[in-house]
Amino acid sequence: MEFIDLRSQYRALRESIEARIGRVLAHGRFILGPEVRELETRLEEYTQARHCITVASGTDALLIALMALEVKAGDEVITTTFSFAAAAEVIALLGARPVLVDVEADTGNIDASLIEAAISPRTRAIVPVSLYGQPADMDEINAAAARHALPVIEDAAQSFGATYKGRRSCNLSTIGCTSFYPSKPLGCYGDGGAIFTSDDALARAMREIRVHGQEGPYRHARLGVNGRLDTIQCAVLLAKLERFDWEVRRRGEIAARYDERLRPLEPALRPLRVKPDRTSVYAQYTVRVHKREAVRARLGEAGVPTAVHYPLALHRQPAYAALRLAHPCPIADALAEEVLSLPMHADLDENSQDTIVDAVRKAVV
Repeated sequence: MEFIDLRSQYRALRESIEARIGRVLAHGRFILGPEVRELETRLEEYTQARHCITVASGTDALLIALMALEVKAGDEVITTTFSFAAAAEVIALLGARPVLVDVEADTGNIDASLIEAAISPRTRAIVPVSLYGQPADMDEINAAAARHALPVIEDAAQSFGATYKGRRSCNLSTIGCTSFYPSKPLGCYGDGGAIFTSDDALARAMREIRVHGQEGPYRHARLGVNGRLDTIQCAVLLAKLERFDWEVRRRGEIAARYDERLRPLEPALRPLRVKPDRTSVYAQYTVRVHKREAVRARLGEAGVPTAVHYPLALHRQPAYAALRLAHPCPIADALAEEVLSLPMHADLDENSQDTIVDAVRKAVV
C-alpha cells in the first residue's frame, strides 16, 4: 500500500507525459523553453491571476516574493508556527524576523483573529499558510493587512486547486506561492513552484529576480537568484493538468468517505475540518488522535503507511527557538502531538480505503 501513489498516476498519464518530454528533448530548449510560458499561461487561466511566474521550488517562490517586496534585515514578517519550515526559513534568510502566530484547533491554519496583535512598526508582510490543502481565513487576514498597509503572501504550497468563497487559492492576496514537489496535488518529477500576482510591478520584479535580477541579457537591475523552473518539469506539469480536475474531485470524494467512516471514532480520533465557505485539495488527509505514536505503530504493523505533518511546531525547532512569538502557541503544540496523516491520493480505491479504515478502528483504543 502506498501513502501517495505516483506510479498509478504515471501509468494513467504515461503516453502524454512521455510525448511532452519527448518534444522538449527534440527542441533542446531545456531552460525557459516554450513549455514554460505555456504552463504559466495555463495556470494564469486556471487561477485568474494576471501573472504566473514559474520557479525552481516552492521555497524559491516564497523567497522571490519577499525579495520583490524588499523585505530586509530588521523587518518582521508574520507567519504561522505550525507548518513546514520554508515560510519562516526564507524570512530569516533575508535577515528579517519571523513572528510566529498560533493556529486554529479544527483546521491547523493560522488563527486570523491573532494576527493584528502581532503587527508592530517593523512588520513588513503577512504570510499565512494554506495548510493540508485548505486556504486560511483570507478575507480576515487581508482586512487586517489592509488596515496597516501590508502585503499578504499566501503560502499555497499545499492548496493549489482549492477554492475560497469561489476564488482559487494562489489568487487570494497580493501574492500567492505554490509548490510542485512530487507529492503535491499537482506535482512534477523534481522540485518546482510558481508565484501568482495581479500586480504588474511585482510580477516584473519577480521575473527579474528569478533569473539573477536581469532586466535584459547581462543587465542586472537588482539582486536575484537562479530560480527558473526547468522546461522538462513544465512538460510534466502540462501533462498532469489533463486530469487534475478529476484528481481534485477524487480527493474530495475519498476525504468525504474517510470522514463518514471515521466518525464513530470521535472524540478519540477527529478529522481536521474544512470550513463551509471553501474547499480543500487534501494534500494530506489529517486527523487528530490521542496516543498517536501507539496508534501509528499499530497501523504500521497492519501495513498502513502514515505520516506526521508536523511533529514539532516551529517555535520548538532549534533554528527558530529564539525568535519572537506573538503570544503563546498552545494549539500548535497540541496539534504537533496529535496530528496523523492517512494515505491520500486520487487513485486510492475503495477496497484499500476500507482496509485503512478497518486498521484505524482496531488501532484506536
